[in-house]
Amino acid sequence: MFGATATFVIFYLINLFSLSWATRELGFARQDFLTLQMFAVLFFAALIPVSAQLADRIGGRNMLIIASLLLFAFGFAFGPLFGGGRSGVIAYLVIGFTLTGITYGPLGSTLSSLFPTAVRYTGTSVAFNLAGILGGSFAPSIATALARDHGLPAVGYYLSGAALISTVALVFARVSPQQQD
Repeated sequence: MFGATATFVIFYLINLFSLSWATRELGFARQDFLTLQMFAVLFFAALIPVSAQLADRIGGRNMLIIASLLLFAFGFAFGPLFGGGRSGVIAYLVIGFTLTGITYGPLGSTLSSLFPTAVRYTGTSVAFNLAGILGGSFAPSIATALARDHGLPAVGYYLSGAALISTVALVFARVSPQQQD
């Protein structure tokens, strides 16, 4: 569950929080920002199969660790990019959606590799959904409060914290013995 948490934090920050904050606080028209998101989501779609193929070569857990470390680093650029005018916002969206795609590609197969065959579907489903609840359901509200009270960089630090938690969980996760063929 914790290994997948950062995946959902970035997804909900880049989709929901960003739209709300950009239209209320940064002065973007809703239609204009949605257009920017639609452009950037193409990077999300393109990177899912790329990261899945890369995960087949280096291992899904390794790919997710790399993705989490990239999310950790992106957290420090979050505030300056998102608050950096139109070009900064475009870079923020493209990088954010790219990193989201990198996390989604190996996620399903990696989670399933953590469970023995007898409980694989249940384990994967529970872990995925709890990660979604933990990482996604609170992320927009937490981000809004952080940005309002401490500025956009604080939202990035929140993302970096989630990425650090995911990285540690993935480092200590054990692949099911049945998966080690």
